[in-house]
Parts: sequence; structure tokens; C-alpha cells
Amino acid sequence: MGIEAEHQNAEIICANVMHGRLFPKRNNFTYGIYYLSLPLSQLNETALAYNKFGALSFYDKDHGACDGSSLQNWAKSLLARYKLDQADGEIVLVCMPRVLGYVFNPVSFWLCYNQDHSLRAVICEVHNTFGERHSYICAHEDQRPILKNDVLEGQKLFHVSPFLAREGKYHFRFDVFSRNFAAWIDYYDHEGKKQLVTSLIGAKIVLNKDNLSHVFWRYPLVTVKAITLIHWQALKLISKGIKYIKRPEQLSKKHSATNNVTEN
Repeated sequence: MGIEAEHQNAEIICANVMHGRLFPKRNNFTYGIYYLSLPLSQLNETALAYNKFGALSFYDKDHGACDGSSLQNWAKSLLARYKLDQADGEIVLVCMPRVLGYVFNPVSFWLCYNQDHSLRAVICEVHNTFGERHSYICAHEDQRPILKNDVLEGQKLFHVSPFLAREGKYHFRFDVFSRNFAAWIDYYDHEGKKQLVTSLIGAKIVLNKDNLSHVFWRYPLVTVKAITLIHWQALKLISKGIKYIKRPEQLSKKHSATNNVTEN
């Protein structure tokens, strides 16, 4: 498909998460998971429990300003700060749901489209296990559409893994123009060596009650699974002798952009 996305509807993405550490010791894992793909203009219209308890639910307070305020306003304000006026169409939030009231989103993707349905920016909202968050705004300097082979580079400014220093850079890549969703985030250390490769790749299905029930039982307690596997992988890295890095104080600025995209 070309640069235009299909008409955005609420969907479920049945996916695999992959992490591969390349050095100083190799460590790889892949596991099944599911994400929701939610056009912000349709949050009140989905089969998902919205801002209320349910087996699977979505709360505004889990994203953006994390205070329950408008997600649309938060995203548009952030885009305006970086002069990304071409991202003036639908915003689709790709994230994990609350499962029986519990959620942990290591990374959520805000897909920001133009009126012509081309992708112009992606906000990668990252949460760590210490209750902190940072948003990386990915876009081209000239705001041209983001295509599946485009690599967007940005500095690493947020502490996520206690086994990787807060330095170096990320390479971001996205493919959202098919019945699949794919995001790749690769980490390069301060010497420019690729140290970590990650991906989220999955197929989209319609978000309805039957499919929500299907994924609820296919991936039981998926959010608990995500946080459990994070800690399990940490234990594996410690057992391999990887140095634990003490968490630095978070930078006061909780958002940044890829190279050459400047803030007002």
C-alpha cells in the first residue's frame, strides 16, 4: 500500500514482542501479546470499558498528562510545541489495555496523521518500572510522510533498563500501512554500536466484544505477564554478569524529538 493509511477504526493487534541484546552478553526473548489501536475520536464508541472498570478497559489517566485530562489536547499541544502542524488529522493510540484493572505500558505509540491519512508523526510514550515517563516525538524535519523504510534517529534521554546507560541514541522505524502493525526501536551506545534491537509486530483484527473475549483468554493477564517478564529478564541479565546501573534522577524535561525537529 502507498503512504495513505486505511480508514482508522478501533482494532486489536495480536503481536509478538522481541528484544535482542547483542553485547556484552547476548540475551534474546520473544513473547505473544496484544495491543489496542484506538482512534482518539472514537474512544466513546468502542466495545471496550472506557474510564470504568471492566475485564478489559481503557482509562485516559494512563496516558498523556496521566491526570485524566483530554488525550487529544495533550497530543496536539505536544505536536504544536515541535511545530508539527502537518499532523492535523486523526490520532490513533496503540497501547495495552487495563486487564482486571491493572496496566503497565512499557511503550505506547501515538500515530499522528495528516488530513490526507498519511502518517506525519509518532509519539513514543515510554514508561519505566519506577513510575516515570518520557515521550519521544518522531518526525521528519520537513514533515513529509513517514514511510516504512524511514529511520528516525533521536538521543536516548530516559532511563528504562537498569542494564543500559542513559546515553547513546535510538533508531525508530514504523510500518502502519497494511493489515499488520510494526514498530522497531534499536539502541546504539555512546560509541555508535548497536546494542539492543526491539520490535513489536502483529496483525490487526476488529475490536469488538467477541475479539476482546478471545484475546482476554488467549493471553491471560497480559499486563501482569509483561511486568513479570521484565523482571524475569532482569534476573537473567544479572545471572550473566551484566552490570546493574543505578537509576539516575530523571531529567526535568519529559519529552524530546528526533534529530532536526526543533521545539518552539
